[in-house]
Amino acid sequence: GVEVGPQPQGVARADVLDKMRKIVKHGLDFVQLFNEGKEFPPCTIEVFKIVEKVDYPRNKNGEIIAVIHPKLQDQDWQPLKNGDPLFLTLDGEVIPYQGNCTVYPTFINEAAYYEKKQAFVKTEKIKLTAKHLRLSVS
Repeated sequence: GVEVGPQPQGVARADVLDKMRKIVKHGLDFVQLFNEGKEFPPCTIEVFKIVEKVDYPRNKNGEIIAVIHPKLQDQDWQPLKNGDPLFLTLDGEVIPYQGNCTVYPTFINEAAYYEKKQAFVKTEKIKLTAKHLRLSVS
């Protein structure tokens, strides 16, 4: 699957549609070249691995008592370090991120995830290495 975004629910954005078309085209080009026997050299790529889904702070009745801090809003894939502002309570208190390593939040304050009790997803940046790749003909 390919997910390109973020974009609001029910909105068709030309720029996001263009990105989706490009990534699908690259995928199809790869399949064609692979099937033609092209050898792909080893490579390394940085990716983001999901570490944890984070809920909004809630009271004992399960009601949300804080919102995403303005400094975190719209900062998907940007580093979040210990002490950085995370949430802002309805009383104006800042709740900082408390973690022992830098993470990269994504899906920050997405409307589609409210019902899933998810304020954002913490990811970590890792490197994946692939060996050379070539179709083996039997």
